[in-house]
Amino acid sequence: MDPTTENEGTPGWDALNAALAALYPGQEPKHYGTALPYTLGGNDPLDGISVYWADAPRPHWHYVTYGFSELYDKQSEDTADSGYGFELTFRLAAAPGEGPDAAPPVWPMSLLQNLARYVFSSGNVFEAGHHLDANGPIALDTDTVLRHLALVEDPQLAARETPNGRVRFLQVVGVSDDEMAAVRRWSTQGVLEALAPAMPLWITDIQRSSLLDDPALADRVAAGSAREGSTTGILFIETLGWETDGDTVELRLGAGQVPGVLELLPLRLAHGRTLTLADRERSWQFEPGEADRVELGPDSARCVLSPDTLQAFVAHVHAQRGTYPLPGGRLRIRVEPTALRDAQGNVVRTLG
Repeated sequence: MDPTTENEGTPGWDALNAALAALYPGQEPKHYGTALPYTLGGNDPLDGISVYWADAPRPHWHYVTYGFSELYDKQSEDTADSGYGFELTFRLAAAPGEGPDAAPPVWPMSLLQNLARYVFSSGNVFEAGHHLDANGPIALDTDTVLRHLALVEDPQLAARETPNGRVRFLQVVGVSDDEMAAVRRWSTQGVLEALAPAMPLWITDIQRSSLLDDPALADRVAAGSAREGSTTGILFIETLGWETDGDTVELRLGAGQVPGVLELLPLRLAHGRTLTLADRERSWQFEPGEADRVELGPDSARCVLSPDTLQAFVAHVHAQRGTYPLPGGRLRIRVEPTALRDAQGNVVRTLG
């Protein structure tokens, strides 16, 4: 099918074309379709990906997916959203010497198809603010420092009403380890907006170093985190347990997870928010309050920390094996060593 041709049976596709035509008037995109549809046993869930060339604010490729939304006749009963309610975009900085007549790099298309496989197989829907660990360089066989993905509303493509429902354009942005750590301490939107002066339109440049190497940008991100706190409400950890000893509850944590807990507790509780620690079977929720209190269930617990106890927790608990009593005698923390294992399950390092 020629995606630029308007047909009666492609109202969703035509709506996407119209949105892109307004942004890139007169430009014929490079469109890469799927030979065998996913519904017929193909490997690629998306019907296609269009790639546009942009000269400003720096030369880059703009990838746009076709397939998360309903491209043809309306099938779902949800009248508000078209399909999953979004399409993904990705902006890649052009390599030196590249121009609009060149072939755009293929790896971003594989990346977007991999994200589609996750959505189509799990049913989990992406939202602006979500972030993912790529478990390696976002561009395979490169040494890029960008190993994570963050999602934000595409700054040039507003949400659009189509005959099949609403479609948002979510831009995928490559970020480094320390930039992702900053996202956890603050928020995706906050960090990306703070970094925008050095990353206009959030164009991904796989050759760049961490933007937080710039002290001014690092200070701006740290100030935002201190001012607004963290939007990270859940930490998934490996070691989590508790038991009672008279009137005292002992919370068991792994040394490898303690730094993350210490970092996020004040950024959540001091701003009136909760922080939940969870493993595959249990969850422990910290809450801010005037007086310490612990309520235990078989698989979940609720722990209220006063400002003084929160301060003592952060000041006195360390990522080292040991038992750390907290003021008031209602709670103590037991830190156990964390074993780091390789892909074969062999212990390669022990923390704490």
